[in-house]
Amino acid sequence: MAFALFMSRVLVLLLKLWMKDMWRSDPCYGNYGVDGSTCSFFIYLSEVENWCPRLPWRIKNSADEADRNAQTEIRTSFDELYRVMSRREEFRWMMLRIKRMEEPWVSAVRSLATKQNLHNHKRKKILVHLGLLTKESGFKIAENAFSGGPLGELVQWSDLITTLYLLGHDIRISASLAELKEIMKKVMGNKSSCPTKGDKIVELIYIDIVGLAQFKKTLGPSWVHYQCMLRVLDSFGTEPEFNHAHYAQSKGHKTPWGKWNLNPQQFNTMFPHTPDNSFLGFVVEQHLNASDVRHIDDIKRQNQSLVYGKVDNFWKDKKKYLDVIHSYMEVHGTVHGTSTVHLPAYVKNHGILSGRDLQFLLRETKLFVGLSFPYEGPAPLEAIANGCAFLNPRFDPSKSSKNTDFFKGKPTLRELTSQHPYAEVYIGRPHVWTVNIDDPAEVENAIKAILSQKIEPYLPYEFTCEGMLQRVNAFIENQVMWPPLSAMQVKFAPAGKSCKQVCQEEQLICEPSFFQHLNKDKDLFRYGVECKTVESASDIVVPAFSDSAQHCVFQSDLLLFSCAGAHQSLTRICPCRDYMKGQVALCKDCL
Repeated sequence: MAFALFMSRVLVLLLKLWMKDMWRSDPCYGNYGVDGSTCSFFIYLSEVENWCPRLPWRIKNSADEADRNAQTEIRTSFDELYRVMSRREEFRWMMLRIKRMEEPWVSAVRSLATKQNLHNHKRKKILVHLGLLTKESGFKIAENAFSGGPLGELVQWSDLITTLYLLGHDIRISASLAELKEIMKKVMGNKSSCPTKGDKIVELIYIDIVGLAQFKKTLGPSWVHYQCMLRVLDSFGTEPEFNHAHYAQSKGHKTPWGKWNLNPQQFNTMFPHTPDNSFLGFVVEQHLNASDVRHIDDIKRQNQSLVYGKVDNFWKDKKKYLDVIHSYMEVHGTVHGTSTVHLPAYVKNHGILSGRDLQFLLRETKLFVGLSFPYEGPAPLEAIANGCAFLNPRFDPSKSSKNTDFFKGKPTLRELTSQHPYAEVYIGRPHVWTVNIDDPAEVENAIKAILSQKIEPYLPYEFTCEGMLQRVNAFIENQVMWPPLSAMQVKFAPAGKSCKQVCQEEQLICEPSFFQHLNKDKDLFRYGVECKTVESASDIVVPAFSDSAQHCVFQSDLLLFSCAGAHQSLTRICPCRDYMKGQVALCKDCL
């Protein structure tokens, strides 16, 4: 999450448009020593609202000094975390996951500590509020976690909490409005334009969309002082077009999930599918104990496939596709429930398996078979990590909120080109074979190619415990000056193409924090673009230009810089960057 230059622009706007003209609007500014001078503005912005570094000649107060001297030390014991989480029944599923993975987590943090400095960083006060687990949400996710309910969000929250804890930060976990109010009671009801005096309650807030609404309602007017601290867990992402309230309204978007007016990179996704947001991710669990690991390579692969679909209805109208697979190998399933009417008679159904038993079944399996749904789940990564090839259904046309009910109402226009775009783009062959499942010849050719080679287990580093520790630590420690501008590679997107597409075609990723370096005529001139005439617009598809007319259009609203969206007549100028193999969130020089 690169906020440095974005925040510097905001700071300039605050200085010029607010502090200079409006400092008399609330007596609190005067109480903090603001007297209309530029110097008093800087003192206020650095010592009260923490927008910029403290001026070197200013005397440090003891509370600030103690706060700065609190240093991180990695943790290798989970006792304190278990003590906190065991108080709440809602955390039981997450705590069981953390306990199962305790050994690899501890091994990972020790390993990472030998590769980079994890000590002597500022220990941050972090609030973790799980709105989806509150009684007021009505979701009953915790109650249904042990009976086949959705687990994706709980997996991500478990791994995030573990990561923050092991990195040595002070975390407070809330899963009720009462707890949230207790933690934030000091600032509730503050109607002043200034933050409350005294020690900081929190410095970073991890929250979900449901919790975001609860947090805003709980804090009232003082919510504005915490907006920059927010990191919102948002599985499918929120694109700038939906995040910007006025723009979303002008486009007629009626989704209940957008219009937060945050920096789009404050939204944290499950997969790196939306460059405008930040990729938080999760860890792919191995489910095996030490004894299992020692003997797992002794398991011989059978000539069999395993279908990705635990619900009978997922198999509907897929028999012709499965018949092709069955002509080469056995077909197995893990469908739960009493209804199996859509399963062909030749399928060997195991029902719901424990994580450990599923791992052993995958180790015996050569092919993991996608059925087109569910979208972007963790199961294909687990299969690939166990040495299976994944048959990934291609979508033509792509699926999006324009043509697929599942995505309607979600704050994104992202188009899925396959059941698992991450596996398609960032893993690929020989582990992932993206095919048209309605073309028997294409399916058959893929199966022949898969059976003709030995495919080794592979798990991208970013989905390991160590990879998540590295990524989250980089976000927390370097969010002010990251990624470095030296990582920027400028590309041009012709009319009809987005910056996301163009960067991806070059094996790069679009980096929205760099857009502001391409938002003036002198910036474009460095890349051979001459602007004889210019204009400003509040639109997601600018900056852009017409080469023939030598006319350039620049962005007038910082929140609308976006990697998504294609201009229908102009060429977009796109800031791309490289990335570490297996760690898409970080550029090669980011550590």
